[in-house]
Amino acid sequence: MDMHTVVVGTSGTTAEDVIAVARAGARVELSAAAVSALAAAREIVDALAAKPEPVYGVSTGFGALATRHISPELRAQLQRNIVRSHAAGMGPRVEREVVRALMFLRLKTVCSGRTGVRPEVAQTMADVLNAGITPVVHEYGSLGCSGDLAPLSHCALTLMGEGDAEGPDGVVRPAGELLAAHGITPVELREKEGLALLNGTDGMLGMLVMALADLRTLYTSADITAALSLEALLGTDKVLAPELHAIRPHPGQGASAANMLRVLAGSGLTGHHQDDAPRVQDAYSVRCAPQVNGAGRDTLAYAGIVADRELASAVDNPVVLPDGRVESNGNFHGAPVAYVLDFLAIAAADLGSITERRTDRLLDKNRSHGLPPFLADDAGVDSGLMIAQYTQAALVSEMKRLAVPASADSIPSSAMQEDHVSMGWSAARKLRTAVENLGRIVAVELYAATRAIELRAAQGLSPAPASLAAIEALRAAGVEGPGPDRFLSPDLAAADAFVRGGKLVAAVEPVTGTLA
Repeated sequence: MDMHTVVVGTSGTTAEDVIAVARAGARVELSAAAVSALAAAREIVDALAAKPEPVYGVSTGFGALATRHISPELRAQLQRNIVRSHAAGMGPRVEREVVRALMFLRLKTVCSGRTGVRPEVAQTMADVLNAGITPVVHEYGSLGCSGDLAPLSHCALTLMGEGDAEGPDGVVRPAGELLAAHGITPVELREKEGLALLNGTDGMLGMLVMALADLRTLYTSADITAALSLEALLGTDKVLAPELHAIRPHPGQGASAANMLRVLAGSGLTGHHQDDAPRVQDAYSVRCAPQVNGAGRDTLAYAGIVADRELASAVDNPVVLPDGRVESNGNFHGAPVAYVLDFLAIAAADLGSITERRTDRLLDKNRSHGLPPFLADDAGVDSGLMIAQYTQAALVSEMKRLAVPASADSIPSSAMQEDHVSMGWSAARKLRTAVENLGRIVAVELYAATRAIELRAAQGLSPAPASLAAIEALRAAGVEGPGPDRFLSPDLAAADAFVRGGKLVAAVEPVTGTLA
């Protein structure tokens, strides 16, 4: 198998495959087992469609309209109509990577052989992904129950050659034109297929998978920046001793403390200068960094378990069971995913909060133990990083608003047939914003802490080798060090890209070894 190809089988997929398809444009192929499973399930659906008894999704209407039996000559129209009517999204376009994850995860469930979709429909889904065609999906339309209906409907509309989509060149055109340009024949949906393409948690799951990948990088980066701030503040690394964390054995806490200790190894700043400004203990934002960062790490671990379970699931209603039954169920409800999306937003907000507190301490001459006000070159003439902290504070404030759980809300729909929904899509959308904000917040701490360490070095103090490696890489990335005031926004944007791209972690690991 080519390293840029993801094979979709019958037993789910991995987070790595989702990211490869969504972000790296990996090609998708159907396994022979998947094609066989698709064909076998389709035979079951075709047999049920030929019977006079109504079967939900095969020969009935949908939702609150499920009581109507649909005659055979109207069933193709029924499947087209559910896609057209449910493609009712509004608002800004959703990001390309989210839509690709959405389509790939729906294809994953289709290939499980539990949906009754024909093999040729699944192949068309793969063909659209491989052609780089991305349906136009809108921000609003999913309640996270009965799946991400509107977003998935816009994707299904593209398979039918209707609606709008973005081509590989980034230009939005009618979907029919794009399919024709790539030699793809639009699908003619048959019994159950329209419903099967819409009824999953794929959008919220795709966003969860990508958020987990991003947050893992950010949590390791935050361990590094916390260590840099501790060093710049002439704090003590004694609180990072393994024996202290062993007596409160939360795994994330121990991992964060170990990361910080490795970054600070060999520092000439930590724990040696407190006689100059007597401190019995460092402030909570410094001393308790492993506890806060670690709690977030444990939250990530739990969310990863939920994501893996969902990646192994076949979410549809009704489902085709191995014994030939087609049964209604409630597996499309997004509660398991929605809860962890909200949980991650809470953890990310708290990490942003403690990070900002350390930055503020670095800039306050009354609490920074000998650093110049706002790390300015000529305080009064220069304002230094004063307003960088304002920006960071604004981001933290928004993070707190984004931490309000979406999953605590529900609103009834479909004439009270769908009377409790998860709001998981909304939880995922706000988490994406929170992750972006967290990257910026960590970047501001990095910017301040590295400047502070360089100012300490100018005073004759020797930073840790890992700190020097981080500073050297950051400066090589175009982020300037101490000096007179300058246009800060480009520096902060470059620091953000440096952090989110994993370059901070990559810079220190040759010194520290692989960090958790």
